[in-house]
Amino acid sequence: MTLHATIDRVTDRIRERSIQSRSAYLAKIARAAEEGPRRAHLSCGNQAHAYAAMPDKQDFAETRKPNIGIVTAYNDMLSAHQPYERYPDLIRQAAHAAGATAQVAGGVPAMCDGVTQGRPGMELSLFSRDVIALASGVALTHDTFDAALYLGVCDKIVPGLIIAAATFGHIPAVFVPAGPMPSGLPNDEKSKVRQQFATGEVGREALMAAEMASYHAPGTCTFYGTANTNQMLMEFMGLHLPGSSFVNPNTPLRDALTSAAVQRAASITRLGNDYLPAGEVLDERAFVNGIVGLMATGGSTNLVLHLPAMARAAGVILDLEDFHNLSETVPLMARVYPNGLADVNHFHAAGGLGFMIGQLLEAGLLHEDVRTIAGGGLGQYAQEPRLKDGRIEWVGGARETLNDKILRPAADPFAATGGLKQLSGNLGRGVIKVSAVAPERHVIEAPARVFADQEEVKAAFKRGEFTEDVVVVVRFQGPRANGMPELHSLTPTLAVLQDRGLRVALVTDGRMSGASGKVPAAIHISPEAADGGPLARLRDGDPVRLDAVAGTLTCLAPGFEDRPAATHDPSHSAEGLGRELFAAFRRNVGPATEGAAVVV
Repeated sequence: MTLHATIDRVTDRIRERSIQSRSAYLAKIARAAEEGPRRAHLSCGNQAHAYAAMPDKQDFAETRKPNIGIVTAYNDMLSAHQPYERYPDLIRQAAHAAGATAQVAGGVPAMCDGVTQGRPGMELSLFSRDVIALASGVALTHDTFDAALYLGVCDKIVPGLIIAAATFGHIPAVFVPAGPMPSGLPNDEKSKVRQQFATGEVGREALMAAEMASYHAPGTCTFYGTANTNQMLMEFMGLHLPGSSFVNPNTPLRDALTSAAVQRAASITRLGNDYLPAGEVLDERAFVNGIVGLMATGGSTNLVLHLPAMARAAGVILDLEDFHNLSETVPLMARVYPNGLADVNHFHAAGGLGFMIGQLLEAGLLHEDVRTIAGGGLGQYAQEPRLKDGRIEWVGGARETLNDKILRPAADPFAATGGLKQLSGNLGRGVIKVSAVAPERHVIEAPARVFADQEEVKAAFKRGEFTEDVVVVVRFQGPRANGMPELHSLTPTLAVLQDRGLRVALVTDGRMSGASGKVPAAIHISPEAADGGPLARLRDGDPVRLDAVAGTLTCLAPGFEDRPAATHDPSHSAEGLGRELFAAFRRNVGPATEGAAVVV
């Protein structure tokens, strides 16, 4: 199928915009690759330190076996990462069977946004992405690895690992998922209990019971938030093995896929004939494919922050305009909570990513001619894995949806567009996700109520102050102000106001969760208020118009542009729970439109 004109045009625009940075990047990784297998440059003393604890160290020191470095985000507090506890032993066994060796090169932090929502720790969440990239750099800088396996799933972990994989772009990179937990309490039932708790209809015991029934086992949370969007992204970008993203943990198929990933990593090092450096996978076509997947699945808005940061690490420059143009072209093919009632297990059973990739390739909406860790183009990712006699074989994936309430073909989608809109106006530049917002709420014009944090909003709600249509503005929530926390705990409050018949919208320089849904939210507004952005000039009562149809965000108050900006008091975010350690990050972070990055 001929590539769609918009996909072609956006890719060319990214390529032209990135020509200098991408050329410099490719030259850098080529120089690193030309030096050959890295261990050859280590002294005997260096090598002895690296191999001292390996049971097969003598064999390893005397042969040219590939050595695979494992960068792991394992901890057993996060359900999504707890399955990785078993992986090092499994990987070492698979490596030996493939004529290779494997070592845990290092661990990276993995914090849970579900635990820190509404808490001071959330102010470190976005910056943890850059810490993960830095920690991965420390792990890989020992310079003893011919390929790397990256074990990570959740919100900031995969983007941080991608930044590291791009930085060490001369080393082949394979990303190894852990899979989602089995389905628990349906997400819509959990959401209903949250709203009932917000209004005082049920107590904390009922809320706790609902939450525990929803988050109940090892594996990724089953709603389609940032973690599962990351897993989709790795498959669309050719960094997972085909069909591996949504296989449940601790199953024979999951273990076999992990072993197959190790075998693939061992086969693509510079020691063999199929060398595939990570930097060559991470080109502009791969990032366009990732954005197409984001739009087709209705994925997390957090990726609008992460993808530009990830791409810059590989010399590729993305802009909000690229997301907007691709969203206008790519149909919404999936309804997974919060955009529907199904969870990712239901989505996978209905045909999942293999069905979607096949459909989008046929429609000319994806680049097929990309390099992938599977060894061929993206067409391989329309296949799905089967376990036969203990080994993986890939067969043709679903050609038709098995549940059209969850998954539809590209020719008959849930919506003609991906639902992500760029917004611009005299309040700045940002995005809005409208795939779960009712069409009659795509334009909201109402007086502003201006707050400095989400706790102030919830306090005003409890005092009964929201009785009319309102645009809730939560400012000084950008990366320079306090690390750009998610404002997910506002979701039940705003949903209650909307259910009462009010016309409600949120405007913020902060983030909303990957699980944000039916309330219109203009997010990531840049320049942020703490940097003198326009939100700092808003006052209570100012008429604000959020128009997702026209793509505008405007204050209609006369003389708005000439007002002095309110100032930000950073003291409440300067210390406590480790926030002292991140002052340098807040000072040096870039704007949200460029990924809110510190290290790239």
